Amino acid sequence: MGTLSPTFGTIKPSQSQQLLQSNYLQFNTGTGKDFAQQYLPEIYEQEVERYGNRTLSGFLRMVGAEMPMTSDQVIWSEQNRLHIAYDGCTNTSGTNTIGIPVGGTALDGTLVENVVSPGQTVVLLDALGAELKAVVTGSHPVSGNVVVAPYTAADTSSLAATGVKMFVYGSEFGKGSSITNWSGAAGEITTKGENISIDPTFTQYSNSPVIIRNNYTINGSDMSQIGWVEVATEDGTSGYLWYLKAESETRLRFEDYLEMSVVEGELAAAGSQALTDGYKGTQGLFAAVADRGNVEVAFSGANLDDFDNILKNLDTQGAIEENMLFLNRATSLEIDGMLAGVSTGAQGGTAYGLFENSEEMALNLGFSGFRRGSYDFYKTDWKYLNDASTRGAITGVASIEGVLVPAGTSTVYDQILGTNIRRPFLHVRYRASQTEDRRMKSWLTGSAGGAFTSSLDAMEVNFLSERCLVVQAANNFVLFKGV
Repeated sequence: MGTLSPTFGTIKPSQSQQLLQSNYLQFNTGTGKDFAQQYLPEIYEQEVERYGNRTLSGFLRMVGAEMPMTSDQVIWSEQNRLHIAYDGCTNTSGTNTIGIPVGGTALDGTLVENVVSPGQTVVLLDALGAELKAVVTGSHPVSGNVVVAPYTAADTSSLAATGVKMFVYGSEFGKGSSITNWSGAAGEITTKGENISIDPTFTQYSNSPVIIRNNYTINGSDMSQIGWVEVATEDGTSGYLWYLKAESETRLRFEDYLEMSVVEGELAAAGSQALTDGYKGTQGLFAAVADRGNVEVAFSGANLDDFDNILKNLDTQGAIEENMLFLNRATSLEIDGMLAGVSTGAQGGTAYGLFENSEEMALNLGFSGFRRGSYDFYKTDWKYLNDASTRGAITGVASIEGVLVPAGTSTVYDQILGTNIRRPFLHVRYRASQTEDRRMKSWLTGSAGGAFTSSLDAMEVNFLSERCLVVQAANNFVLFKGV
């Protein structure tokens, strides 16, 4: 037998497969430790799912819908309030004059105008609780001054000078009177027969889609080195995968981005660096509710009074009977504890109609549904608010502890169709046409893995979507924020 050259210590090959001291490759000591090893390590093929289901999407599938669009912008219109009311008025008691802040912006975004006519009856209130009922004797559409005659007092001196609220509740006219629409100039109206005709207005909102992209790249050389792993992924894929395991997780992460982008999206404000750099952004759920909805700071699910304050506010809005609560774990447990205390009867008890009126059944289900006042609530944990890699890692004033979403549909005017239609309060609009569907696109490029589109010695898996979220009637939503 010849001599092995170079000689690695005292290692001598054997003519047969025998475990001898002279042919044992010791990999953990000496210069040969990085070269080879005698025995392969014991390998667990199956991947350990130590984080459980890691995907976060699904919220919008529960409460919304997806619809195609063909434009760079989606526009919708929402009704304004029906009755005439003003806040922040001034009171000049010596002249019985109530000043409406015309030219300002109302809570619904519309321009404040004086549309109160002589002969109408109004209720006047201030922040201290004083109240007067009066009839309007004169009105100035331009300046906003309204002259009133109180029913129970000589003047309006019992009211504060500022912060007066006023709303119209009816009118009073004499026998045989008639009404004509006032069409004068900027002068004051003092004749009860002259009436300011009110044209209904609506508030218009819009949002723009953003393009969301991602890709995964694997070079041709690595594709030829197969490493098998048995997996069971969140999208239902199971079995043995190699490099496509990473592609599968890239796809799952991108599908989460599709929802996270329209939940967290922010419009680029004037003067912002993003706008300067050519980015426009999109208004997501949190931004829309903060801008046009209700924000409850330092909400305590353990305090029934805090919850009842929300109900009182909902009464001033759309008063939608069925609502869904998507909460983080802490707030959800607080509400469970609060309901458990109420169920003892200490605060009047509660109804369990959703659970065949069985308190025991409701407790066992963790209060997934309950009724308070005239409202039904369906409560669930929102994983996005609990996950340590997303909102679950944020505490304090910046934390979002939950969101109240009205159930059902809303009637809106569609600018494209030119008619009133019913749609969910939350829905996603994505770009699509007969030849191009950008809801969720994926394609292969490169020269490996079956793709032959370029000279790149790799396979690229590309993902793209173009979408935005439409939040209609945001005044019925509530965003719960931390302390």
